[in-house]
Amino acid sequence: MTLFTEDLDASVAFYKAFLGSEPVFADADSTVFRAGRTMINLLRTRAAPELIDPAPVAGPGVRAVYTLGVDDVDATADRLRAAGIAILNGPMDRPWGIRTVSVQDPSGHVWELAK
Repeated sequence: MTLFTEDLDASVAFYKAFLGSEPVFADADSTVFRAGRTMINLLRTRAAPELIDPAPVAGPGVRAVYTLGVDDVDATADRLRAAGIAILNGPMDRPWGIRTVSVQDPSGHVWELAK
């Protein structure tokens, strides 16, 4: 998945702490992390048109929630807080039967960690 970011350096710092890992690739406009079998590409917004023209790059705002499974939501929330990541909501038990905690990256992308 490719996520557009206005501040690549801030996003890279966030994802290092969020995922607890180092990037697997980086160049001047993008940095890629691995989350399980998923590749998360952080791409400078100015480079996005090359991928999506003629569609316009959307402005900031939450348009999706990305979910990753974790073994222990509460322990993950504790690790994120210790890494300096603010919790958006949770940990909480959802009415549909899962426990979640959510965070938001520097570009506004919302991640839900669920068990």
